Amino acid sequence: MITGTSQADCAILIIAAGTGEFEAGISKDGQTREHALLAYTLGVKQLIVAINKMDTTKWSEERYQEIIKETSNFIKKVGYNPKHVPFVPISGFNGDNMIEASSNCPWYKGWEKETKAKATGKTLLEAIDAIDPPSRPTDKPLRLPLQDVYKIGGIGTVPVGRVETGIIKAGMVVTFAPAGVTTEVKSVEMHHEQLTEGVPGDNVGFNVKNVSVKEIRRGNVAGDSKNDPPKGAESFNAQVIVLNHPGQVGAGYAPVLDCHTAHIACKFSELLEKIDRRTGKSVENSPKFIKSGDAAIVKMVPSKPMCVEAFTDYPPLGRFA
Repeated sequence: MITGTSQADCAILIIAAGTGEFEAGISKDGQTREHALLAYTLGVKQLIVAINKMDTTKWSEERYQEIIKETSNFIKKVGYNPKHVPFVPISGFNGDNMIEASSNCPWYKGWEKETKAKATGKTLLEAIDAIDPPSRPTDKPLRLPLQDVYKIGGIGTVPVGRVETGIIKAGMVVTFAPAGVTTEVKSVEMHHEQLTEGVPGDNVGFNVKNVSVKEIRRGNVAGDSKNDPPKGAESFNAQVIVLNHPGQVGAGYAPVLDCHTAHIACKFSELLEKIDRRTGKSVENSPKFIKSGDAAIVKMVPSKPMCVEAFTDYPPLGRFA
């Protein structure tokens, strides 16, 4: 779930309209709330909300409006602007408003969103087609977090992942961090077709020379050995917001972080300062503890080598959940 989310340009939040189901999903510990928060935290800036199982509410306009009002409030708290979000009432079971507009909800006039160019439509498919293509940082050095590494008979070792920044092409010499392995790329493929180059947003597989499957793994990051190659970090300073945690959090706390495709426990070695979560200004130096609702700058030490980057340089490698 988290690896997939970290690679997405847009999230579709599916909400169940059934009595009790919607309420459970957006309760304090509900999955709907958690998924929206994860998507936003991991950098998914665009959102579509599909209100599913509308057939179980007999296509009630009242229920739909109630859900939209509640959902708009909570996605706003997460960080999304509801005006930029298409809301679509659907029945996945019967196919209403998925690909073709349904006659079961004459009250539904369609969705609209106010982004770069205003867009309108009726169906979920139209909302997907109206996603704004994000700008792709091709001019930066290569960063490609590995999602998996395969051994393919007759071909060899094939790492797979999404190009986040830069480009990857055959003949390039890449370095995997934090493994410290350097090798040449023999070929690059996407959807079983050979590519001359993989660019940001592409999920590619690439064949590498003289590297065994045991040497590199999910969570490693590939980069150009000649252009700012990635390195493992012994420690890093991070801005952290405590969303929902029983009790207090102090030095020594070691949560498991999901950063790009890495999944590693990192210790809070030092709480450097408590900050205002809206302005980012310091409100207290070296606090002893932080609690739910607090934001802080924390020095973190990974339990094993981990590749992270400054958020300003490589955003996808500088955020975690």
